[in-house]
Amino acid sequence: MLATPGTLPPAAQDTRWAYETKQDGQRVLVHLPGDGSVVLRARSGEDITGAYPELLSLARELGDTPAILDGEVLALDEQGRADFQLLQNRMGLAGSPALAARRAADTPVHLVLFDVPYLDRPLLALPYTHRRAELERLGLHGPYWSTPAALTGHGAEALRATREHGLEGLVCKRLDSVYEPGVRSRAWIKIRNLRSEDVLVGGWVPGKGRLSGLPGAVLVGQRAEGRLRYVGNVGTGWSEAERAELAVLLRAAGTDRCPFDPVPPVADAHWVVPRLVGEVRYSTRTRAGMLRQPSWLRLRPDLAPEESAADFPRS
Repeated sequence: MLATPGTLPPAAQDTRWAYETKQDGQRVLVHLPGDGSVVLRARSGEDITGAYPELLSLARELGDTPAILDGEVLALDEQGRADFQLLQNRMGLAGSPALAARRAADTPVHLVLFDVPYLDRPLLALPYTHRRAELERLGLHGPYWSTPAALTGHGAEALRATREHGLEGLVCKRLDSVYEPGVRSRAWIKIRNLRSEDVLVGGWVPGKGRLSGLPGAVLVGQRAEGRLRYVGNVGTGWSEAERAELAVLLRAAGTDRCPFDPVPPVADAHWVVPRLVGEVRYSTRTRAGMLRQPSWLRLRPDLAPEESAADFPRS
């Protein structure tokens, strides 16, 4: 069951919803047949059990009771927050057990559980509150897995707390919602905490197909310690008119010299003098300071290049 992007439920309906922290990891269904084995399946249905050997001992937690658990595999940073870049080092290793075991020793994962669509019998038709009670009754709290609490009501406070703690967002779940496999349901609403910052445009790459002759993406950076550091490419967020306007400005600012230090390994890059300031929206940063899932908001002609984009994180 998948959540639909949206906003908080109306205040008058707040008590009809539960609120869970939105996690930045890999969604999994954990199949426990009750015979001491465990199978982890990704959203695609792929068997990814071999990638996470530290989760195999979960099979012992329920004994011979067959179950299917819904959750998210996370890799946590030093502050205990989900770090998708860390998790990427663990993903895709289902067919390499030796490498997966070495990575598990260096970067163990943590499985966050939030639903149980099957427990000795199908629970799909039961409301969220009943399924949640069944899940919590299992008491699944171990070295590599946990069942974080869900909050009923107080959605605005819950969302504010995720923002204050730098978490990815919030998932709102209607208390009477049944479990609908494969459905992106309005009974589950996800709210992603997006950040926005000013950046300097230092280059662009040409678009393809209908965007031929126009910028497919702009290459952006932020100043740090006297140099312009590359923080990523932005290829979404423009209307056709805005993209055409930007193309004119980029061509006028063209240069043969890359303004970024160090030079990013971007194929077919066209460099520009970094005098265009833009505002972008993004979800999080990687440990190297790169913007994740950036999209263009607007040009900032009100800001001079020298007074903007000075936000590159220091290590």
